[in-house]
Amino acid sequence: MTQETPSPLLHLSQDHLGHGAEVVLRDLNIRLLPGERIALLGASGAGKSTLLEALRAALQQRDVAAAWCPQRQGLVPQLSVYHNIFMGRLDQHSRLTNLLNLLRPKPAHWQAVATLCEPLGIASLMERSVEALSGGQRQRVAIARALYQGHDLFLGDEPVASVDPHQASQLIQLIHARHTTSVVALHQRELALTHFTRVIGLGKQADGQGHVLLDVATDGLTPGDLDFLYPAAATRESSDVS
Repeated sequence: MTQETPSPLLHLSQDHLGHGAEVVLRDLNIRLLPGERIALLGASGAGKSTLLEALRAALQQRDVAAAWCPQRQGLVPQLSVYHNIFMGRLDQHSRLTNLLNLLRPKPAHWQAVATLCEPLGIASLMERSVEALSGGQRQRVAIARALYQGHDLFLGDEPVASVDPHQASQLIQLIHARHTTSVVALHQRELALTHFTRVIGLGKQADGQGHVLLDVATDGLTPGDLDFLYPAAATRESSDVS
């Protein structure tokens, strides 16, 4: 008995994506299915952020909520770790509740954030301002804020770029444990192959515009199979050998 393919959460089919007159990605045809773990790979400037933003906008049009962890983090430096994480649920409370929480956090809210911070290793930093944190600590705060939103779908743009490989692996596992479906832009090929079920690789073709160059399951792939997505790096390695 064959198992039916679930209905897609989203089917993004567009001639191009870009900013104004600038075309970043062309000829897109991407389906996002429930339960998928998708890694977006490609050199800097390949269009990963553009694609993530397009996915987020299309999901919003369909009233599908997604936890959002942007590359620039969007944290408020002067506010504490706690308040930055609590911002993930501002839309779920009244203005009065949000104002009172800014002045004196409710114990229930504080405890909920503390419980979330514990596995991220930032529970002891909840009262510290974000501007006093390291880059890796700020990244954990941004992830915590996304997790605090409590959605089944996670969209992340380089959410583990500022931590070492071991920590990155732990953070991806935590993200997956709390979300049914995820789409995450990465640079770490090994992480993509060990923690995700599908890879979408982006890059520029002869026309100078970005395209989806690869869209396959990760089963059987090796890091070497992904080298063509990073031509500049491959060129440098060849020069070093010669």
